[in-house]
Amino acid sequence: MTRTGGSHDVALTREVSPSLARCELTFLPREAIDLARAVAQHAAYCRLLESLGLEVVRLPADAAQPDCCFVEDTAVVLDELAVITHPGAPSRRGEVDVVAGALAPYRRLARIPDSARLDGGDVLVLGRRLFVGATALARLVAPFGYEVVPVPVTGCLHLKSAVTAIGDETVLANPAWADLAPLAGVEIVPVAAEEPWAANVLRVGDTVVAHAGFPRTLDRLAERGLGVRTVEVGEFLKAEAGVTCKSLLVRGLG
Repeated sequence: MTRTGGSHDVALTREVSPSLARCELTFLPREAIDLARAVAQHAAYCRLLESLGLEVVRLPADAAQPDCCFVEDTAVVLDELAVITHPGAPSRRGEVDVVAGALAPYRRLARIPDSARLDGGDVLVLGRRLFVGATALARLVAPFGYEVVPVPVTGCLHLKSAVTAIGDETVLANPAWADLAPLAGVEIVPVAAEEPWAANVLRVGDTVVAHAGFPRTLDRLAERGLGVRTVEVGEFLKAEAGVTCKSLLVRGLG
């Protein structure tokens, strides 16, 4: 494990597997992935997180786990605990123990039972509310005062492909891919219709990290006065992934 930086907030990442081309796919046809370009894009992503003041923890890749760099799906990190997930795809369940071990120094751990299914990419945290595409989380987080609100997802694999936070009570969303009615009271900024994958952005403090290839949606964010930093993740879009998928943020460390 290599650590860099020294802030009180950590971004846990994992290097790109040499078998990334065999990643899980649900909604997209398989395209050739340029591994060298993907590795370079991931390195640039990590450097951007460092430039935003995060301490980036880099876990080694696993050639037996094609999706291992998408660490977001292995855990839901809250202020009080980290919930270790039980991914829906059996091929991804071998990823969780390495991430759990890396999170243990920062958070108490709880686990989704083997009888349930949850990917971290299905969980959107807004304050004390957790909007989810699955409800197995409720029992573990309710003692800490979190409300779990189900959100039906129809057009993509994970909830956060369709909606992510850009403020405490504001989200960027593709309304075609999720039923946004459960987010009543939350301000919703729609992506440009011709950029359906643009809803996946990563909020780091007052900055929003976004894929560079969605100019119309980026303009909408800039018009709202948001600080936007872009990074190229085109090779990972082929794997149905985005900027949130490749890190777990652990905040408020002393």
